Parts: sequence; C-alpha cells; structure tokens
Amino acid sequence: MTQRPNRIESCSKTQARTRLEHARKFLDVAELIADTDDADYASASAALAVLAGIAATDAACCKALGHRSRDQDHRQAAALVERVTDGRQAATTLRRLLSLKDEAHYGFFDVSGQHLRAALRQTQTLVAFADAVMQR
Repeated sequence: MTQRPNRIESCSKTQARTRLEHARKFLDVAELIADTDDADYASASAALAVLAGIAATDAACCKALGHRSRDQDHRQAAALVERVTDGRQAATTLRRLLSLKDEAHYGFFDVSGQHLRAALRQTQTLVAFADAVMQR
C-alpha cells in the first residue's frame, strides 16, 4: 500500500484566532450538553469535544507554523502539532482524544460518562495550549 502525502494548508494568525474561537464554542456547547445529566447526549458532547480539540490544534499550528493539517486522517494533525514549541504533550493529548472519535461520531453505543469526562479534560488542555501559543 502506498502512503499518500499529508494535506497541508497555509493559514494566518487571523485564521488561528478564528479556529481558536471555534474551539472555544465547540467546547462550550460540549460542556453544556454534558451538564444535562442525560446520557443520551454523551456521544454528541464527546463529538463536539473532539471537534474542539482539532480546532485548538489547528489554531496552535496556524499561529506557530503558518499551516495546519487538512488530512482526513487527524493523526496527521497530531504529528504536525508536535512540531510546535512545547507541542509534544499537546500531540499526545490530541491522539488520546482522537481515539474516541470513531466511537463518538460513528458508534452504535453511547460514550460512557468516564470517557466523556476524559474527553472534556483533554479538550480543555488543548484549548489552554492553543491559548498559550497565541500569546507568544
């Protein structure tokens, strides 16, 4: 099987701010849904948390590197964010969050409360990382 090249897109500091705002909004809604105590919404909340984490790492990459991953395989975004100063932990956090993506987006079973809480914490970590990168 041949490996296809990563899709990379140039982006600006203004676009980095936009992606960070998207991350915050996705996270806000994920947290609101998670607070409903309705287990039926756990997968939707987790799915939004994953989107928030991806948007946060996009923001960090746009600001620090001037480009972001546009590959359908989001693990490529994790490899890219690892190149950002102090990005190794963010890359690890994103990989953990992405491991929940298939279950949250395409699964037949709801995400457990424990997995949802972990996803929200991971996303909060990624948004904080992107905030720190934006301040540099």
